[in-house]
Amino acid sequence: MSVRRSLPDAFSLPWVHRALVLGPVVLFLGHQWLAPTLEARVVRDTAIYIVIPLGVAALHGRRIGWRIDRLAIRDAVLLSAFVAPFYVVGSTLPTIREYYPMWQVSPAIGEFLPHAVMLFVVALATETYYRGLLCVGVREIGFKCVFISPIVYALMHSTKPPIELALSGPTDVLFGAVDYHADSILPSTVAHGFGLVLLDWLVLHDPVIDPETTLRWLSWLPMPL
Repeated sequence: MSVRRSLPDAFSLPWVHRALVLGPVVLFLGHQWLAPTLEARVVRDTAIYIVIPLGVAALHGRRIGWRIDRLAIRDAVLLSAFVAPFYVVGSTLPTIREYYPMWQVSPAIGEFLPHAVMLFVVALATETYYRGLLCVGVREIGFKCVFISPIVYALMHSTKPPIELALSGPTDVLFGAVDYHADSILPSTVAHGFGLVLLDWLVLHDPVIDPETTLRWLSWLPMPL
């Protein structure tokens, strides 16, 4: 009798524990599924980073930040405005211009628009996982939830230009803090998607700031630019 009652209890974890256990599992599955093209990346990220977290959360009665209200919209606009200059300046750096766009695309509107839509889907998937499942989704533990994923998020940028790697951890914390405030992943999703699209568009065109000027501004940084 006691064994029957204890088995369900042994395998019944609170939502926070389930979310933190699910996090590494989802990340592992994502790394097992190769996605050489942007179209393949959209399919993979949707299946792994959106469907799985949302499905598990729904079974537990959670929305993990998939909500829109006036506060979320306001924070999305403010966060996007804040990060835009970083993308503008970054788009002039040689290491960034050599790396982006990650997927070949033409600046022709007919080709770039579908590319932009897919980048937003990738951003939504990323934010659903990092800021949804691992931040807003476990907000009951308090503000410290914004510090759950920065190290992992930074490691995911280890193959990218050094300055992007250096900024990835602080960016994770910033996005998490704004989403925590809004109780929504809308701010980070809009800012992330907007930034990806803006960066690709800028890199496909002549720099808006003289690269020599940018390099002079940032010459104090101990990393290749």
